[in-house]
Amino acid sequence: MRVSPDQRDRALATLSGETELPGILRFGCWSRRPIRTRIDDEGLGEGYRGPCRVKMHRMLSRRVLATDTPVMVQMQQLLRGTTDVMSLAQGVVFWKPPPKALAVIKEAIEEPICSKYGADDGLPELRSALVEKLGRENKLYKSDVMVTAGANQALVNLVLTLCDPEDSVVMFVPYYFNAYMACQMTGVTDIRLGPSDAENLHPDADWLEETLQGKNGKSVPKLVYVVNPGNPSGTYVPQPLLKRISELCRQAGSWLIVDNTYEYFMYDGRQHTCEEGDHILNVFSFSKAHGMMGWRIGYIAYPSSVEGLGAQLLKVQDNIPICPSIIGQKLALAALDVGPDWVREKVGKLVVNREIIFDALSPLGRSSVKGGEGAIYMWAKLPERATDDVAVTHWLVHRHGVSVIPGSASGVPGYIRVSYGGLDEPNCRSAAARLKKGLDELVQSGMVESSASAR
Repeated sequence: MRVSPDQRDRALATLSGETELPGILRFGCWSRRPIRTRIDDEGLGEGYRGPCRVKMHRMLSRRVLATDTPVMVQMQQLLRGTTDVMSLAQGVVFWKPPPKALAVIKEAIEEPICSKYGADDGLPELRSALVEKLGRENKLYKSDVMVTAGANQALVNLVLTLCDPEDSVVMFVPYYFNAYMACQMTGVTDIRLGPSDAENLHPDADWLEETLQGKNGKSVPKLVYVVNPGNPSGTYVPQPLLKRISELCRQAGSWLIVDNTYEYFMYDGRQHTCEEGDHILNVFSFSKAHGMMGWRIGYIAYPSSVEGLGAQLLKVQDNIPICPSIIGQKLALAALDVGPDWVREKVGKLVVNREIIFDALSPLGRSSVKGGEGAIYMWAKLPERATDDVAVTHWLVHRHGVSVIPGSASGVPGYIRVSYGGLDEPNCRSAAARLKKGLDELVQSGMVESSASAR
C-alpha cells in the first residue's frame, strides 16, 4: 500500500500525543512484526511472519497477498486449544433475533422459494419495507435499496463499483479493519489515512478539506469512508460534522460512504442521523441490532438520482452472492415488523455493560480511554511500558483468560479495542474482572512471564 511516512506518522501522532512514531499501520499477523510480502520478478512471493518464513506460490494474486490477514481469523487461531477464555474481542451482541421473527421463518422455511434463487437486489417485499424504514427512521427519501449478505459485502460491492486501482480512498484512523481490507483486495493502492481528534476521535474535517483539494500534484480522492457510530472507536460523528464532511465530498466530486451498522447503538440521549445526497451511499446491517450476525443480511441505500448506479451494483452482486439468502431476508422482514422498540430495549441493556468495561479499563487512566458514545466499543491506549498491543492481547488470553483486539488491526499500534456487546451482564462482569486484573498487573509490573494462569 502506498501509505506515505508523513501520513502514517501524522495519523499516529494525533492519537498518541507524540511527534514521532515508528509504528506500522498495517498489521498482518500475530507475531510481533508485521507481515511483509516480497514478490520477485517471476511473481514468487516470500511472506515473513516474525521469525517464520512462508513460501508463497508464484500464481497467488499480488492483490490478495498485499491484503492484511483478518484479525478475527487470527483471534480464532489464538484461542484454538485454550479453555475458559472470555471474549471482549469480536463485535457481536448477546441476543438472538426477535422470537416473533424466528417463529415466522420456522413456517416459511418449507416454502419452495427459500430453496431457489431470488431477485439479485433482494426480495421486493423486503426492499419495499426498507425504503419505508429509511424514510421513517433515517429521513432518507431519495434512495433505492440493494440487499446484501451483510454490511461487509455491501462495502465490497461499493468499492468494486465505484473505484479503479489508481483511485484514492480516504478513511480515518482508527479505521475499521474489514473496510481497509476491502480496499486492498479490490486493488485500490492509495488509501489515505486521515487523523482523528485526539480527544474525541472525530474525523479531522480540516485535514479532509485540504486532502480533497488535490494539492501538491496528488489526485482528488474518489471515495471517503466513515463509520458512524465508530468501529473501533465507539464514538459518534455529530450531525454538524457529518454534514460538513458530506459537503466537502460534494464540492470535490467525491463519493461518501457512511457505514451505519450501529445506528441503534446510541447512548446518553444522542440521536443517530443520516445525510442524503447524489454523492452519498449509506450502508446498514441487521447483524447487530437484530442479533442476526450469522444470517448475513445488510443493505445499501444508494441515490436513485444517479443514472445507472443500480445497474452497475447489480453486476457485482450477481457475481458474488447472486442474491442474499432468501430465508435470511424473510427473517429480516419479520424483524422489521417487530419494530425498533424491541431493538432499543436490547441496546438499553448494554449501558450497564459499558460502565462495567469503563471501570475495567480504569488502570490505564481516564485520558487513555475513548468511546462509549455509540456502537459497542471502547478504545484504550496501553501504558508506555507495554505498547506492543499484539503481545498484550496474547498475554491477556493466556494469563488472564480474556480476549481483546489489538489496535494495530485498525492502524494504531499501542491500543486495544474492547467490545462490550457480546456478553450478558453477569458474564460481562466476570470478563471485566479478568481484564481489570490483567491491566492492573500490566501497569504495575508489565507482562509478567509465568506459566501459571493469574485467574
